[in-house]
Amino acid sequence: MPIKPEQLAALMHEVEQEDPIDFADLPFPEEDLRNLVANHLCEMAAAMENFSTEDRLMTLLAVSAKLVLENLVLHVQLLRRHGLPVGDSVEALLSRLRKPNQ
Repeated sequence: MPIKPEQLAALMHEVEQEDPIDFADLPFPEEDLRNLVANHLCEMAAAMENFSTEDRLMTLLAVSAKLVLENLVLHVQLLRRHGLPVGDSVEALLSRLRKPNQ
């Protein structure tokens, strides 16, 4: 893998400047969590070294899609638990589900 976990963690932190993560009151340092995820993803990428470029891309897209879905579900559950409305972007996504396919 051409990127090292430390570099990936730094990139993650940079992306978070535009879209911050609410770590709330988790009992773990943000940097430790970021490093844990960066290490895991680099290990996953290294395990795909023998994959074709197309298979690697499809696998990474599938993993990304699963994580985005999981994040959406957890976000909506948290908002519902606290009786809060969803934001405009989440509402736009959910409204697509409410409309019948045309």
